[in-house]
Amino acid sequence: MKRFYLIGFLCLMASDTLAQICFKFAGTAAEPLAFDVDWVLRIATSPWSYGAMVGYLCSFVSWMTLLRYAPIGPAFAASHLELVTVTIFSVWLFHEPLTLSKMAGGLLIVLGVLCLAKGESVVGEEHGQDAAQGESRA
Repeated sequence: MKRFYLIGFLCLMASDTLAQICFKFAGTAAEPLAFDVDWVLRIATSPWSYGAMVGYLCSFVSWMTLLRYAPIGPAFAASHLELVTVTIFSVWLFHEPLTLSKMAGGLLIVLGVLCLAKGESVVGEEHGQDAAQGESRA
């Protein structure tokens, strides 16, 4: 089951990251910003817009599949790891600055997810022991 979670969250993170990066490329390709038919057509015909839609669709499927099995608390926290991956990719692809506060924020996100996951595994082990003791008493 742990491998399922790992693969599922990697798929979720990759698809969320793909969607956000594609949105950035689509927005850049559609410039200049103008609320007219030409602008809408530039967005609608951009392959980056379709990449973003594919990313969101894959993200939705990954998330719904994970929610079927994963505890909601750590799953919700882990679903926000794309904030870290989008930041990394934006530095690489868009030459956005990587500041100390961004690095600290990313580290805090990762540590928070790890703490929630560790807390959930301890609670799960306690419930597993309680269930095993209940079965042995019966």
